[in-house]
Amino acid sequence: MNQQGNDTNDELQPEYDFSAGTRGKHHASYQAATNVVLLDPDVAEFFHDSASVNQALRVLARIALEQTHSSRSA
Repeated sequence: MNQQGNDTNDELQPEYDFSAGTRGKHHASYQAATNVVLLDPDVAEFFHDSASVNQALRVLARIALEQTHSSRSA
């Protein structure tokens, strides 16, 4: 794909503020081969830690499996 003529500016804009950024925030999780998932703020209101997210996903997975198994036997 030819990108000539595109006016891309790779310079940081003045409105970008990384002063409160944390370098390597997810590095340890990435190195441990775990999945790093960022929740949207409205979802994060319900899940305050990874344990509550894991519990909810296990319940959802169990329900999905039960639905799959019950629809196959019907």
